[in-house]
Amino acid sequence: MTTRKRAIIAATAAALLIAGLLTAGFLLPSDDDPAGQAAGQPTTAQPPATSATPPVEVRIPALGARSSLIPLGVNPDGTAEVPPLDQPLQAGWYKYGPAPGDTGPAVLFGHVDGHGRPGIFHDLAELKAGDRVEVTRHDNSIATFTISRVDRVPKDRFPTDAVYGETTTPQLRLVTCGGAFDPATGDYRDNVIAYAGQ
Repeated sequence: MTTRKRAIIAATAAALLIAGLLTAGFLLPSDDDPAGQAAGQPTTAQPPATSATPPVEVRIPALGARSSLIPLGVNPDGTAEVPPLDQPLQAGWYKYGPAPGDTGPAVLFGHVDGHGRPGIFHDLAELKAGDRVEVTRHDNSIATFTISRVDRVPKDRFPTDAVYGETTTPQLRLVTCGGAFDPATGDYRDNVIAYAGQ
């Protein structure tokens, strides 16, 4: 794994712990801080996208969920973009990681809710092993994944290696918020993560 890929993985994981997934952007670490310890020092460097065949739509038949996929990049302040909160049914793909169907863990983000409405991943915790997730790619091919498990974890114990660690086969991770809502922070306390493989 290259140093830049490790930095991307560490930065993404640090984001989930620092900013609270899907309520704000997350910070990317500077080159001399690849583990993302200095959260207040965003970088302006943007790694290249890794796929020539990006995803355009996700479907989860068991949930009746379907959304186009918007690419999520990096904001000018160094934080990563997230789907707009006022469009809770919109899902997104972090375009600086693998695309669904490419080798490695592709990561899709979706809201559990927003502006008082259920989000695209509102029922993610209800998925069962064996459920399918279908991702249509730009070339009209469909990458089909099978759910292996769904976990709910506290945000301060986010399983970085399980979600972002390098794999030898195409994998998919669906990530949203879950658990109790903390009105003091405006964030949910947990993340719900669905793991799937081909």
